[in-house]
Amino acid sequence: MSIIEIRVPSPGESITHVELYKWLVADGAVVKKDTEIAELESEKATLTLVADEGGKVSQKASEGDSLEVGSVACTIDTSVQPEASDEPKEEKKAAAPVAEEKKEAKAEPVKTETPKAEAKAISEEYENVKVTPLAQRVMDENDLSLEDVMNGLRRLKRSDVEAVLAATGVSAAGGLKKPASRESKTDRMSSLRRKLSERLVSVKNETAMLTTFNEVNMKPIMDLRKKHQDKFVEKHGIKLGMMSFFLKACAIALQEFPSVNSMMDGENTTTYDYADISVAVSTPKGLMVPVIRNVESLGLAEIEKAIMEVADKARKGKLSIPEMTGGTFTVTNGGVFGSMMSTPIINPPQSAILGMHNILDRAVVIDGEIVVRPMMYVALSYDHRVIDGRESVGFLVRVKQLLENPTDMLFGKSSGEKELLEL
Repeated sequence: MSIIEIRVPSPGESITHVELYKWLVADGAVVKKDTEIAELESEKATLTLVADEGGKVSQKASEGDSLEVGSVACTIDTSVQPEASDEPKEEKKAAAPVAEEKKEAKAEPVKTETPKAEAKAISEEYENVKVTPLAQRVMDENDLSLEDVMNGLRRLKRSDVEAVLAATGVSAAGGLKKPASRESKTDRMSSLRRKLSERLVSVKNETAMLTTFNEVNMKPIMDLRKKHQDKFVEKHGIKLGMMSFFLKACAIALQEFPSVNSMMDGENTTTYDYADISVAVSTPKGLMVPVIRNVESLGLAEIEKAIMEVADKARKGKLSIPEMTGGTFTVTNGGVFGSMMSTPIINPPQSAILGMHNILDRAVVIDGEIVVRPMMYVALSYDHRVIDGRESVGFLVRVKQLLENPTDMLFGKSSGEKELLEL
């Protein structure tokens, strides 16, 4: 018998302990090599424990335990291996009824739709069907398409519909009245969420935080995106979003108002020549703030790609500690959730954070006329110990100017018109 130990990996230099948040496999389960077997959480990040070899898992810690980096979380008995032939057999047996149902479906009355119309209808019908990775693997192994599977589910019984209604909390009878319930659920707060709570409270207690507001006419950027989106995607392989414009405008404004790009270090203040901008990303485990480095030196396509990469890692819990540390400024977008206006909280030890919000058509006065424009409220929260009101307001006004005249981002402290006229 060969027993191997699975030890707790190090999330970063400053982390000595992690919490075993959740076992992903049961004690005694037989797993394959590289199977994810547990989720670990530190104060800053989530990481996954992976089986180095296939075998039988023996857990050595419980969910909620604080484990020292390098300690043994579980062992694997490699003499017990999963039987590779078992699972496919079961899957193939399960696939047989689908094929039979498909034949029955073909025996139904002939549809009047043309082949093109039918293909379009099928495409639209399956467009919103979500397939889990495991389900996709089973379909691939058995040479089944989504259409094959869905054809096998054409006939719905009353019990099937009621099961869906029960899962969504909707009464089969409909109406305003819902079934009465007195149930509640209590879950253990993760170490990441606990640390986030502590940081948010400390910011409110330990900084002189103020917030200044402004509004931005988003029409120029929206027109620019609409006009060039197809060519942008064709050349760069990624869509042009809103966030890249905001990060680039902030990077330029940070260099013009350096105090906003500063932070306190004891009795000293450190100011940075570069703009390492943290981007707040909401994940199931809590708020993550991965950092985009040297935004001042990046183009819009490079910024979009960097945002997509770190956001994807954040949602999958794959961010490393270095990817979340060292930012000099933060941008957060509550608008994606429908927020019209809010006061963002500073991400310590940084001294300022920009909050984006929802874009709504509003009546505004431009050149003496009332017109409708897509407007966004923006907010800058800042530590008044480091940043004076003049700098904070000036910074936000500059960001507004750059967003409403995006081509000005090409000319540094000047503007496109002034550069053209050599003024």
